[in-house]
Amino acid sequence: MDGPFEGNAARMPNTIPVAGRILVVDDQPANLRTLATLLSRVGYEVATAANGDHALALAGETAPDLILLDMMMPGMDGFAMLAEIRRQPSLQGVPVVFLTAAHDRDLLLRAFDGGAVDYVTKPFLPEELLARVHAHLGLKLARDRLERVARERQELVNLVAHDLKNPLTSVLFASDVLLQNGCRPERVPRYLEMIHGSAQDALGYIRRYLEMQSGRRAQPGGSASLREVFAWLAERYELQFETRGMRLLASPPGDEAVVAIDPLVLRQVGENLLGNAMKYARGGDVELRARRGGPGYWQVLVEDRGPGIPAGRQRELFQPFVRLTEDEDGISSGLGLSLARQILADHGGALWYEDREGGGARFLVELPAAT
Repeated sequence: MDGPFEGNAARMPNTIPVAGRILVVDDQPANLRTLATLLSRVGYEVATAANGDHALALAGETAPDLILLDMMMPGMDGFAMLAEIRRQPSLQGVPVVFLTAAHDRDLLLRAFDGGAVDYVTKPFLPEELLARVHAHLGLKLARDRLERVARERQELVNLVAHDLKNPLTSVLFASDVLLQNGCRPERVPRYLEMIHGSAQDALGYIRRYLEMQSGRRAQPGGSASLREVFAWLAERYELQFETRGMRLLASPPGDEAVVAIDPLVLRQVGENLLGNAMKYARGGDVELRARRGGPGYWQVLVEDRGPGIPAGRQRELFQPFVRLTEDEDGISSGLGLSLARQILADHGGALWYEDREGGGARFLVELPAAT
């Protein structure tokens, strides 16, 4: 078996590689030791495997950023392992560089057809190996960064679109009532206040997301009075419930009920829960109340006497982009409960669902008390 290096294996390139995890697969222990030493010296994290089965097990536990794969091995050879790698979704984006003593053109073409990005023939210079590893690993990590940025931007777009839906729905509701001349004159100022307040909320959300993008947004914090949040939610949603033949029964707690979360954020969560109850409870009363939770925690409960959630579908409640029923306005993304749970988790809280005694749905928010 040919050794891996030609010339002095101790020579090192002057360039400093990007950080990354490399999986080296070779059936020769000496080759594994030499390659691991060379790559570790320049800052890479290295895992080694003497056969394809062991390599696939290691890659399944923690996906590497690059695989150096011996082409000819007993048992599962490099081609068979490469085919298995390309069948596993978590490994499909990992670049594979073949290590081979063969110079057969057909074998090399077969390697590229199978998905290899490059090859290095044995014996080879350390500088050549490191240069190829550095190039392909750099491309892979750059692609990962671009995909992460694109994913984060898409998540932000989803968040903005969803959170703007609630205040804009309130604006549309109040303006429709006013345009139809269907409200008593003494209520006109209240509808105008709803339009003005909802527009301010929408601008506040946009401002906050811009701050998040620019890195100026502080870490989650603040404190919210449950009494004040309940009063705001009742002011905003009582009339909307009324037009549907429903009642919002808000029971504000005492002044001591203060939780560790920004009031605007808690109002967002409350709007999501009340909006869902208004759409899916199908009439009747919706109750908004608070109680003490575990030591150092407060709970907010939103309860209705609607059909509730079937037991077989409750696991899907908090999954993004999942809607258990068709939204009557046709614009629901299925993101509301998923985003609300994530927001609360960021503030040390939780959100879950329970079947209500006697029928109906109960959503519970638990948050740490402000200190």
